[in-house]
Amino acid sequence: MAKEKFYGTGRRKKSIARVYLVPGKGEITINKRNIDEYFGLETLKVIVRQPLVATETTDKYDVIVNVHGGGFTGQAGAIRHGISRALLQVDGEFRPTLKKAGFLTRDPRMKERKKYGLKAARRAPQFSKR
Repeated sequence: MAKEKFYGTGRRKKSIARVYLVPGKGEITINKRNIDEYFGLETLKVIVRQPLVATETTDKYDVIVNVHGGGFTGQAGAIRHGISRALLQVDGEFRPTLKKAGFLTRDPRMKERKKYGLKAARRAPQFSKR
Protein backbone atom coordinates (compact mmCIF):
# COMPACT_ATOMS: atom_id res chain seq x y z
CA MET A 1 0.00 0.00 0.00
CA ALA A 2 1.38 3.41 -0.99
CA LYS A 3 1.93 5.96 1.75
CA GLU A 4 -0.16 9.12 1.61
CA LYS A 5 1.81 12.19 0.60
CA PHE A 6 0.44 15.73 0.90
CA TYR A 7 2.06 18.55 -1.08
CA GLY A 8 2.23 22.33 -0.63
CA THR A 9 4.26 25.07 -2.33
CA GLY A 10 5.40 28.00 -0.22
CA ARG A 11 6.99 31.25 -1.37
CA ARG A 12 8.50 34.30 0.30
CA LYS A 13 10.78 36.96 -1.27
CA LYS A 14 13.02 34.95 -3.64
CA SER A 15 12.60 31.62 -1.80
CA ILE A 16 10.51 28.73 -3.07
CA ALA A 17 9.80 25.70 -0.89
CA ARG A 18 8.30 22.40 -2.05
CA VAL A 19 6.87 20.71 1.04
CA TYR A 20 5.70 17.11 1.42
CA LEU A 21 3.85 15.84 4.50
CA VAL A 22 4.11 12.09 5.09
CA PRO A 23 2.52 10.31 8.07
CA GLY A 24 5.32 9.78 10.59
CA LYS A 25 6.64 10.87 13.96
CA GLY A 26 7.41 14.56 13.41
CA GLU A 27 10.87 14.71 11.77
CA ILE A 28 11.58 17.78 9.63
CA THR A 29 14.08 17.32 6.79
CA ILE A 30 15.19 20.32 4.74
CA ASN A 31 17.30 19.70 1.61
CA LYS A 32 18.18 16.21 2.93
CA ARG A 33 19.45 17.69 6.21
CA ASN A 34 17.89 17.79 9.66
CA ILE A 35 16.22 21.10 10.65
CA ASP A 36 18.79 21.56 13.46
CA GLU A 37 21.67 21.27 10.96
CA TYR A 38 20.03 23.50 8.35
CA PHE A 39 18.87 26.42 10.50
CA GLY A 40 21.27 27.76 13.11
CA LEU A 41 18.89 30.25 14.73
CA GLU A 42 16.21 28.93 17.08
CA THR A 43 13.73 31.59 15.87
CA LEU A 44 13.82 30.18 12.33
CA LYS A 45 13.09 26.67 13.65
CA VAL A 46 10.11 28.08 15.58
CA ILE A 47 8.80 29.81 12.42
CA VAL A 48 8.96 26.53 10.48
CA ARG A 49 7.09 24.60 13.22
CA GLN A 50 4.33 27.23 13.78
CA PRO A 51 1.64 25.70 11.49
CA LEU A 52 2.18 22.22 12.97
CA VAL A 53 1.92 23.60 16.53
CA ALA A 54 -1.21 25.64 15.67
CA THR A 55 -2.99 22.55 14.25
CA GLU A 56 -1.56 20.17 16.90
CA THR A 57 -0.05 17.84 14.27
CA THR A 58 3.60 18.14 15.37
CA ASP A 59 4.13 14.42 15.98
CA LYS A 60 1.75 13.07 13.30
CA TYR A 61 3.63 14.00 10.11
CA ASP A 62 7.19 13.93 8.82
CA VAL A 63 7.99 17.04 6.80
CA ILE A 64 10.24 16.74 3.74
CA VAL A 65 11.26 20.05 2.16
CA ASN A 66 13.17 21.12 -0.94
CA VAL A 67 13.89 24.85 -0.74
CA HIS A 68 16.02 27.15 -2.86
CA GLY A 69 16.61 30.87 -3.38
CA GLY A 70 16.80 33.78 -0.98
CA GLY A 71 18.28 33.81 2.51
CA PHE A 72 17.54 31.82 5.64
CA THR A 73 14.69 34.04 6.87
CA GLY A 74 12.95 34.00 3.49
CA GLN A 75 13.38 30.23 3.28
CA ALA A 76 11.90 29.73 6.75
CA GLY A 77 8.88 31.85 5.75
CA ALA A 78 8.48 29.89 2.51
CA ILE A 79 8.61 26.57 4.38
CA ARG A 80 5.96 27.80 6.85
CA HIS A 81 3.72 28.81 3.93
CA GLY A 82 4.25 25.43 2.23
CA ILE A 83 3.52 23.42 5.39
CA SER A 84 0.31 25.43 5.89
CA ARG A 85 -0.85 24.70 2.34
CA ALA A 86 -0.01 21.00 2.69
CA LEU A 87 -1.97 20.83 5.98
CA LEU A 88 -5.04 22.11 4.10
CA GLN A 89 -4.79 19.05 1.83
CA VAL A 90 -4.60 16.84 4.92
CA ASP A 91 -7.77 18.33 6.44
CA GLY A 92 -9.79 21.35 5.27
CA GLU A 93 -10.93 21.94 8.87
CA PHE A 94 -7.51 23.45 9.64
CA ARG A 95 -8.32 26.44 7.38
CA PRO A 96 -9.85 28.81 10.00
CA THR A 97 -6.97 28.17 12.43
CA LEU A 98 -4.25 28.71 9.81
CA LYS A 99 -6.03 31.69 8.24
CA LYS A 100 -6.47 33.43 11.60
CA ALA A 101 -2.77 32.97 12.38
CA GLY A 102 -1.91 34.42 8.94
CA PHE A 103 0.02 31.37 7.68
CA LEU A 104 -1.95 31.02 4.42
CA THR A 105 -1.30 34.59 3.25
CA ARG A 106 1.57 34.89 0.78
CA ASP A 107 3.84 37.71 2.02
CA PRO A 108 3.84 40.12 -0.96
CA ARG A 109 6.88 42.14 0.11
CA MET A 110 9.68 41.90 -2.44
CA LYS A 111 12.99 43.62 -3.03
CA GLU A 112 12.49 46.95 -4.80
CA ARG A 113 14.26 47.37 -8.13
CA LYS A 114 17.23 49.68 -8.56
CA LYS A 115 16.41 52.88 -10.47
CA TYR A 116 18.69 54.66 -12.92
CA GLY A 117 20.47 57.72 -11.54
CA LEU A 118 20.50 56.15 -8.06
CA LYS A 119 22.99 53.84 -6.35
CA ALA A 120 20.29 51.48 -5.08
CA ALA A 121 16.47 51.39 -5.03
CA ARG A 122 16.24 54.69 -3.14
CA ARG A 123 19.84 55.59 -2.23
CA ALA A 124 20.86 58.71 -4.13
CA PRO A 125 24.49 59.70 -4.86
CA GLN A 126 26.07 61.81 -2.13
CA PHE A 127 25.22 65.48 -2.46
CA SER A 128 27.62 68.31 -1.67
CA LYS A 129 26.72 72.01 -1.91
CA ARG A 130 30.34 72.95 -2.64
